[in-house]
Amino acid sequence: MHLTFPQIVINAARVSALLVCSGLSLSVSAQDNVGDDSTVVYPASYFAEFAPITAQDMLDRIPGVGSATGGGNNFGGGRPGGGGGGRGLGSGSGGSQILINGKRTAGKGNDTSAQMNRITADQVDRIEIIRGTSGELDVRGSGQVVNVVLFEELSSNSISYQLNLDHYIDNKNQPGGQISFSGQSGALNYVLSAVAEPRHNYRLSTESSILGDFSPNDAVWEETTRDQTSYNYSANFNYAINENSSARFNALYAQNDNPADVLRRTTNLKVTPNTVAVEREDIPGEQDNWEIGGDYEYLAGNGSRFKVLFIANQYNNDSIRERFDVFADGSEAKDLFLASGSTTKERIVRGSYTMDLVQGQDIEFGVERAQTILDSTLALGLASSTGVSSAAFGGLVPQAISNANSSVEEIRYEPFLIHNWIINPKMSLESTLLYELSEISQSGDVNKSRDFDFVKPKIDFRYDLTPQLQLRASTEKVVRQLSFNDFVAANDDQDNDSNTLAGNENLRQEWFWKNDLNAEYRLPNDIGVLDANIFYHRHKDHIERIDVSTSEANLKSANGNIGDGEVLGLNLNASIRMRMIDMPNLLLTSRFNVVTSEIKDPFLGINRRFARMSRGRLNLGFRHDVPAWNMNYGLSWSNRFDGNEKRYDIDDIEAYLGEPMSNAFVEFADSRGTTYRFDARDATSNLQCRERHRFVGRISAGILEEIEDQCSKSGRVISLKIDGTF
Repeated sequence: MHLTFPQIVINAARVSALLVCSGLSLSVSAQDNVGDDSTVVYPASYFAEFAPITAQDMLDRIPGVGSATGGGNNFGGGRPGGGGGGRGLGSGSGGSQILINGKRTAGKGNDTSAQMNRITADQVDRIEIIRGTSGELDVRGSGQVVNVVLFEELSSNSISYQLNLDHYIDNKNQPGGQISFSGQSGALNYVLSAVAEPRHNYRLSTESSILGDFSPNDAVWEETTRDQTSYNYSANFNYAINENSSARFNALYAQNDNPADVLRRTTNLKVTPNTVAVEREDIPGEQDNWEIGGDYEYLAGNGSRFKVLFIANQYNNDSIRERFDVFADGSEAKDLFLASGSTTKERIVRGSYTMDLVQGQDIEFGVERAQTILDSTLALGLASSTGVSSAAFGGLVPQAISNANSSVEEIRYEPFLIHNWIINPKMSLESTLLYELSEISQSGDVNKSRDFDFVKPKIDFRYDLTPQLQLRASTEKVVRQLSFNDFVAANDDQDNDSNTLAGNENLRQEWFWKNDLNAEYRLPNDIGVLDANIFYHRHKDHIERIDVSTSEANLKSANGNIGDGEVLGLNLNASIRMRMIDMPNLLLTSRFNVVTSEIKDPFLGINRRFARMSRGRLNLGFRHDVPAWNMNYGLSWSNRFDGNEKRYDIDDIEAYLGEPMSNAFVEFADSRGTTYRFDARDATSNLQCRERHRFVGRISAGILEEIEDQCSKSGRVISLKIDGTF
C-alpha cells in the first residue's frame, strides 16, 4: 500500500510554525538549566514567583509538560482489565513517564501522576526532565521522563485542601472537595488523600431521519442526566529501611456510582398529523474499584539493583437499564429490561535485577507474571405476547443471548532483557527484548482455551547534537492486549435499535511495528520547547467489526481481526514563553497532528481508513501568569479535522464530525496563599454529530433503509475551586 499525507498538512502546519518561528527568532546563549547529560533541571526557586500549592501547579509552568489551562498533564493510567489501560505493567515503552524520587508507584489506578495534586509544592526540591536513557531509571520510555524530587527531610506535616462547586447547564449545582495529608516521620514518608469529585453530566441530543426514498421518517429529542460523584480514597507510603533498602506501599478505594435517567420524545413524520411517542429510561449504575500495590528495592554496593513489586486490583460495574413507554394519561408500560454486570480482577508480580557490565553499559533482566479475570453477566427481558414473564427479568419475557454469562481468564508471563549503552556523551542506545507467553481461557456459555506467544524487540537511539537539540529514533514491536469485554456479549448503549452487542471468543491479539523519528529542541534561555514526530505503524490482525452471523435472518457483528493495515502520521508541538516581547510569563502552546491510514474493509472489500480514526487535530492555548497581581489565566482551544472519520458495521455506516471545544480559567491568590479559580469547561457548544446510514440486510447489498442525522452536546460547566494549605 502507498500512503500520502492529506493536503491539510500544508495549511494547518503554518499555525504551529508561527510559534516555532517566534521562538527561533531570539538568539541567546545556551540554556542554563540543561546539563551535559541533556537532563533539564527546574529547582523549586524557579516556581517561587508563581506561588504554587501542589506539584501539579509546578508542572503546569514547565514548557512542554503542563497543559495550557492547568490541572492535567500528559501522564496517566487506566482501569484494570480494559482495553484503554492495558493489562500488566510492561517496560514503560509507551511515551512519557513520571517518577517521584526516581521511583514509579506500584499502581495503575493509583499511579504516580495521580499524586501530583496531593503533593504540596513545599515538599518539592526540584523537577528533572530526563531526556536520555539510563539503567538507573525506574521506567524505560520512548519520550521524556519527568522526575519530581522531594526534600529528604520535611520540617513539618502539610495539609492541602480544595473546595469546589460545579454549575451545569441544567442548573444543577454539585459540590466537591479534596484533602491531602502528607509528611514524614523518621524514615517514613506518606501521602493520604480523600477526594469527592463532581461528575454530573447533562446531555441533550436531537436526531432527524429520512427513509431510503428520502421521505421524512421521524425526529427524536433525547435528554440524558447522569447524577454522579466520584469518591476516591488513597494512601501512599515510602519507607527507607536503610541506605541500601527501601519499600513502598500504596492503596486505593473508589466509589463511582453513575445512575442515569433518559427522557426521549419521538415524532413520527410518516403520518399526518404527526404523532409523538414518549419513552423514559431508568438506569441505576453501581461502580467501585480497589487497588493495593507495593515494591521493595535493594541497592548493592557494586551499583547493582534488585527490585520486586506487586499489584492487585478489582473493578466492579453493575447496571440495570429499564425502558418505559409513557402514555398521555401518565401511565407507563415497561418494554425493556437489560441487566449487565462485570467484575475485573488483576494480579501482577514483577521482579528485576540491574547490573553494570562495563563502563557505560548496564543490563536489566527480570520477569513479570500477570493474571487477569473478567466475570461478565447479561440478562435481557422484552415485552412479548409469547413466553413466560419472570421477576428476575423485570417482569418481562427472558430472551436468549449467546455468550451472555462468561468468565475469561488470562495467565501471562513476560521475561525481559534491557541493555542500555551510553556510547559517548552525545549518543545512547537502549535495546529491549521481551517474550510474551499467555493462555486465555473462557468458561460459561462458551468453553475455550488458547495459547499465544510473541517476541517483542525494541531499539531506542538518542543523539544529542547539542545540549538543546536531541534526535531520537526507535522501532518496536507492540502487542496490544485484548479487551476482555470483546469476548462476551454486552449492552449496546450507542444504538436504540440494538439492545446488545455480540461477543467473539476467537479474538487474537493485534500487533504492529511502531517506528518513530523525533526531534526536540529546547530553546535558549528557557524560552520553550519545539518538537516534531513522524511515525509509521504497520498493523497485523487489526481489530474492528466483523460478521459473526449464524443465519441471514439474524445478522450479527462483533469485534474481530480484519487483517493488516498501515498508519502514517505527523505531530508538531510548540511551547513558547514570549520573552521576545518582554512577556516571559505568557506561555503559548500549540499541537498539530495529522494522520492517514489504510485497511481493507471486511464488509465492502474496499480500502479505507481505520474506523473512527480522525484526520488530525489542532490544539492552541495560552497561560499567562501575572505575579504582581497574584493571578493567572488561560485558554485552550481544540478542533479536529473533520472528514472521512467513519465506522463500518454489518448493516450500517456511521460518519462523525464535531465542533471545536474550548476551556478557560482565571485564578487569583490572596495574601495567605489561598487560590480562587474560576473554570469554564466546554465554553463553546462543542456539538458532536453522527450521520448513520442504515441498510436493509448487509451494507454490501447497497439497499438504503434510513439516514439518521444526530447531534448532541453537554453544555458549559462553570466551576469555582478554592485551594490552600495549612
